[in-house]
Amino acid sequence: MSLAIGVDIGGTKIAGALVRDGEILQRARVETPAEDVGAIVEAVTTVIQDLQGKAGGEDVVGAGIACAGLVDAAGETILFAPNLAWRDEPLKAKVAAQVDLPIRLENDANAAAWGEFRHGAARDHDDMTLITVGTGIGGGIVNDGTLLRGAAGVGAEIGHMRVVRDGLRCGCGNRGCWEQYGSGSALVREARDLIRSGTPHAARLSGACGGDPDALEGADVTKVAEEGDPAAAELIHELGVWIGEGAASLAAILDPAAIVIGGGVSAAGDLLLEPARRAFHRNLTGRGYRPWPEMVMASLGNDAGVIGAASIMLDERPTS
Repeated sequence: MSLAIGVDIGGTKIAGALVRDGEILQRARVETPAEDVGAIVEAVTTVIQDLQGKAGGEDVVGAGIACAGLVDAAGETILFAPNLAWRDEPLKAKVAAQVDLPIRLENDANAAAWGEFRHGAARDHDDMTLITVGTGIGGGIVNDGTLLRGAAGVGAEIGHMRVVRDGLRCGCGNRGCWEQYGSGSALVREARDLIRSGTPHAARLSGACGGDPDALEGADVTKVAEEGDPAAAELIHELGVWIGEGAASLAAILDPAAIVIGGGVSAAGDLLLEPARRAFHRNLTGRGYRPWPEMVMASLGNDAGVIGAASIMLDERPTS
């Protein structure tokens, strides 16, 4: 079977992998020079060339590059990236000029969705929706075996579905976006507010951050909840409800066979998934008279992006 390289550009690291049929054979990684466009290109090139050298003489069909930002429909230009120094950046051409390989750009959530669809939790389905719950909410949609990108390539920005009229201001400029209520950032915000309230109910959360609410992280909330703290468990439960309700709205439009929950907050496992499932079932249109979509945790973890990017390169390469 053919080999491809997958690269996942994040705000702090650029991870790469040599992939065959969803299996990672070799890895490479460098830090992300987030403020320097030219340095990012050089870093991505270094990762690709390193992995080419690890291919043992086998042909590599190309490199798929996943990045957190809006990618045009042609898979050539990063239109905008919120956490990296990219505005209308022709990354494909710049990388292709330095490596002798076909290059394909893809949004990171789309790449992760394709990875889970082809080789992960949704591999037995033709229709699936990935919801990544991290700092914000990202997502990817596969419909009838095809990745949904939209007319301009910037579809599936599900975290910016408005769920509260005149709600909290979002980084996108609008108010009431789903990710302001159903993300890791929302979980941390609510936990910090609980600590600042001075309630004894937040004693264990306060202890987890040494009494400094600003030092509290999402992983701290999960850890305290797993240890049996009712306040932390309640916060994760509420987050799960927001995720489940939003997922029900998506299902009313998309009718997926599987909804896959990924991202850093998914580490909370059933503490998050069970309330999400219950809220989803309570709010699904036509409940009781239609098949229930499966709601499961993602299975590829942090490798979903590189596996998905490599798989897109393999699956969408020209056949002649």
